[in-house]
Amino acid sequence: MENTDNSENQKGVTNIDINKEMRDAYLQYSMSVIVGRALPDVRDGLKPVHRRILFAQHELSNTHDKPYKKSARVVGDVIGKYHPHGDVAVYDTMVRMAQDFAMRFPLIDGQGNFGSVDGDSPAAQRYTEVRMTRLAEELLADIEKETVPFGPNYDDSLEIPLILPAKYPNLLVNGSAGIAVGMATNIPPHNLGEVIDGCIHLIQNPDCGIEELIERIPGPDFPTAGQIAGKEGILQAYRKGRGIITIKAKTEIETKKDHEEIIVTEIPYQVNKAKLIESIADLVREKTVEGISDIRDESSREGMRIVIILKRGENSSVVLNRLYKFTQLQVSFGINMLALDAKNQPVVFDLKRMLEAFVEHRRDVVTKRCIFELKKAQDRAHILEGLKKALDHIDEVIATIRASKEAHAAREALMQKFSFTERQAIAILEMRLQRLTGLERQKIVDELAELMKQIDWLKFVLSDVREVYKIIVAELEDIKKRYSNERRTEITGDLSDIEDEDLIADEPMVVTVTNTGYIKRISTEEYRVQKRGGKGLKGMETREEDYVTDIFTASTKTMLLVFTDKGKVYWCKVHRLPMGTRTSKGKAIANVVQLSPGEKVRAILPVNEFSSNKNVVMLTEKGIIKKTTLDAFSNPRQAGIIALTTDLDDQVVAVSLSDGQSDIFIATREGMSIRFNEDDVRAMGRSARGVKGITLAKEDVVVAMEVLEKNTPDTILMVTSKGYGKRSEVSEYRVQSRGGVGIITQKTTDKVGNVVGTKKVSPLHELILSTDQGQVIRMKISDISILGRNTQGVRLINLDEKQEFVKGIAVVADEDKAAEEIH
Repeated sequence: MENTDNSENQKGVTNIDINKEMRDAYLQYSMSVIVGRALPDVRDGLKPVHRRILFAQHELSNTHDKPYKKSARVVGDVIGKYHPHGDVAVYDTMVRMAQDFAMRFPLIDGQGNFGSVDGDSPAAQRYTEVRMTRLAEELLADIEKETVPFGPNYDDSLEIPLILPAKYPNLLVNGSAGIAVGMATNIPPHNLGEVIDGCIHLIQNPDCGIEELIERIPGPDFPTAGQIAGKEGILQAYRKGRGIITIKAKTEIETKKDHEEIIVTEIPYQVNKAKLIESIADLVREKTVEGISDIRDESSREGMRIVIILKRGENSSVVLNRLYKFTQLQVSFGINMLALDAKNQPVVFDLKRMLEAFVEHRRDVVTKRCIFELKKAQDRAHILEGLKKALDHIDEVIATIRASKEAHAAREALMQKFSFTERQAIAILEMRLQRLTGLERQKIVDELAELMKQIDWLKFVLSDVREVYKIIVAELEDIKKRYSNERRTEITGDLSDIEDEDLIADEPMVVTVTNTGYIKRISTEEYRVQKRGGKGLKGMETREEDYVTDIFTASTKTMLLVFTDKGKVYWCKVHRLPMGTRTSKGKAIANVVQLSPGEKVRAILPVNEFSSNKNVVMLTEKGIIKKTTLDAFSNPRQAGIIALTTDLDDQVVAVSLSDGQSDIFIATREGMSIRFNEDDVRAMGRSARGVKGITLAKEDVVVAMEVLEKNTPDTILMVTSKGYGKRSEVSEYRVQSRGGVGIITQKTTDKVGNVVGTKKVSPLHELILSTDQGQVIRMKISDISILGRNTQGVRLINLDEKQEFVKGIAVVADEDKAAEEIH
C-alpha cells in the first residue's frame, strides 16, 4: 500500500501540537476563572456575580425603602440578563450577602430563613425575600452619571457595569475569599470607620508609611467577633500582603458551688457552632480532652452562649487550653490580599496599595461625575437662557409662532429672527402658557443663577485635583457617620503566653504521678502524720496494674520540667495540674503536657528560676550520666525538646538539680552505690548522650540518684520493695572515681526485696511511701533508725507480702519548715 501524507488525504484538517493547544486552552480557562469568577476587583471589592446581583436589584429599584421582592425574582433577573450560570450558585451568593455572621456589613437585607451560624441551610428562594441594604446602595451611587464603564452582557443584548462607583473601600470592609486556578484570595473583613480613617489619612498624607495606616486600621474586625491573638500576623499581612493570624473564641470562667464552667460567648469567624459543639463532645468521648462533664448550647436572640461544665476539681485553664488546641475554638486565618487591579491583572496588595487603588478609583469616579454634572448643568443653562430671552421678547416670539404654518417653520423662524439655537427653539415651542406668569419667570431667572454658580464650582473642582480629594473625604466622612459601628473583634497579645500569676495563691502541694501517667496535685493537709509501721491511708484510687511512681512537693507557682524515659523534657506550671484528693486518681498527664506516643514520665523537676549557675543532672538506667546548665531549659516549647539522647535499650530514671560543687550519689537495684565529684562530669549540650556514671553488673540497673552538697549533715535513706528501709551517714560512702562498680549500700534478700529508691534526708523531713496497690503512709524521718550501709534495715510499712510492693517514695518538710523546704 502506498503511504501518503495524512494532511493531504484529509482536506480541511489542520495538524496542531496538542501540548501547545492544551497549554493555550488551559491558560485561557484559568484567566477566565481569575477575572470572571474567583477574584474581586480592588476598586469595588466585588466579584462579577456580586456586582451583577446588586446591579439587577438597582435596575429593579429594589432599594432599602421599597417593599421586599421574592429572591427567585431577583435570581431570575440575574441569570436571565447578566450571569448565565446556575440559579443555586447565584442564590447561595445572595444568601451569604445577607448573613450578618458572614458579612461584616451585609449588602442584602433578607426576610425569611437565610441560614444560621449553626450551618442550617437557608429556605428555598421561592420563600425568602430580599432588597438592598442602604449601604449597598452607596456602592451603586452615581452609576447613572457615566462614572464607570459598561460592557455588553453575555448575549450582547444589554449593557452591564464592569465596575461599581463604590463610595467606600468595600474590599477591606467586607473582605473576600476565592480560589482561582493556581492562586487564591482570602481578605478578612474590617471595621468601616477604621478603614475610612485610614483612607482619609492617606488622602491627606500621600507619603505616609504603612505603620501610620496600621495605627488607624489595627486589624481585621470579624462579624462573629472573637479575639485575634498577637499582632505579628496582622503586621506581616499589611506590609507584605500575606500573613497568618490566630483567632480565638471569647470565653469566661464562671465558678459554681462545686465546679467551674467555661462560657463561650464569641467564636472564630466562619466556624460552624453546631459542628464545634459536636467536635468537643467527640473529644470528650475519646478522652482526648478530659475533665468535661456536660456541654450545653444556651444561645438565643440575645447572643451566643455555649456552656462547658467541668468536673469537680478540674482546672478550667488547663481544659480551655486543650480545647483551644484540639477544636475550632482557636483557628488560623491565612490572609492573602490578592485582587484584580484596574487592568484586570491579579496583584498581591499591601495595605497602602489597596487603599491607594480605591482612592484612585474614587478620584476617577468623582471627576467623571463632575464632568457629567457640568455638561448637564451647561445644557440646562443653555435652555434657560433661551427661555429667559424669549420671555423678554414674548410678544414678538408669539407673533412669530402665530405667523408660522407648522412647527418646523416656527422653529426655523425663531432661530433666524432671535438667534436661538435649535434646542432653545424647541424648548420655547414646548413651553407652557403658565410660564408667562411673573412668578414662573422669576423661577427661571433663579434657577439660571443657581446653575451658573454650580457651573463655576464644577469648573473649579475639575481644574484642581485637591478639590476632588476634598469631595472624596467629605463623602467618606458622611459614610462613616451614617453607617459605622464599634469594633467587635478584640486584638490582644499572644494569649498562649499569658498566665495571670496574681490570681494564683502560693500554696504548698503534693504532686503524685502514677505508672500509667496519671497526675494530680493535693494539698499537704490531706495527709496526716502516722507512726512507723502503720497500715497507711488510702492515697489514690488506681486502675488495675497502676501504681504511684513519684511523689514530690512544690509550690502552685513552681514550673515543672517533665522528663520522660525517651530523654525529652516538657514544661508545666503546678497550678495547671488538676486538683485532687487522696482518693482521686488524677488526670492523664497527656492532657497536661503533650507527650509523644509511647512516652512515660520518669522524673519531674520543680524549678523557680532558670539560672546558669545551676545544672540539671540526668541519669539513665544503664548508668549514663549527663550534666547540662539549667538555663538551657529556660524557653518552654509546647511540643517539648530533647534533654538527653538515649540508646534504644536505655531510658532516663533520675533527674536532679546541682550547684556545680556537689557530689553525685548513684544507687542500683541490687544494692550497689557509687559517690563521685560532680566535676567528673563536664557540662554538655541538650542533645548530647552523656558519659558512664557507674559500671553495672549484668542484670543490675540504676534506680536512683542524689546530689549531695559538701559536708552535708543529711543522711542517706534507702527503701526496698518489701517495705524495709534505713538511714546511713553520708560519710560511710567514700568519694570514688566516676565509672567504677561502687560499693554495697543495701543488703538485698528475698525478705527485704530490691532497692526501690534512695533519698537524702534530715530529721526535720517526713517520708511518704506509696505502693502499687495505692496505699500511702506518712512518717517522720526521725523515727527511722540510722544503720550501717551494709545492713538490711527495718520495716517501714506493713504490706501484703505476696501481692504488694513499695513503688514510690517522697520526702516532704515537717509542717513548721514547709515554707522553707518547698522547692
